[in-house]
Amino acid sequence: MSRPLFSISNHHVESCGEAPAVDGDAQGKYFGYFANEHGEQAVYTYDVDTREATLRMGDTGWQVVHPVVSGRVDGLILTETELGWLRACWMATGGTAGHSPRTRLT
Repeated sequence: MSRPLFSISNHHVESCGEAPAVDGDAQGKYFGYFANEHGEQAVYTYDVDTREATLRMGDTGWQVVHPVVSGRVDGLILTETELGWLRACWMATGGTAGHSPRTRLT
């Protein structure tokens, strides 16, 4: 097998918890990664089977899973760049304003 295409370390302090393990080869999953201008990291996950999108961020504690609904996350204040990335992930999984993402990734 070839080397991983993409590998990232957790840049957050230990008190933020352990970063989620991401298996980019998992069937029916879509993952997006982002680091803002301060080095704060985020992981977007979309599950095709459950049609659920979630966001985890190191600065909010990796163990906290934030539901993504209609491309937004309630209760979080995101910067313009973070929001732009989140919307791009939402659109990549087939979501549009007011609609859920598609049921199959192609």
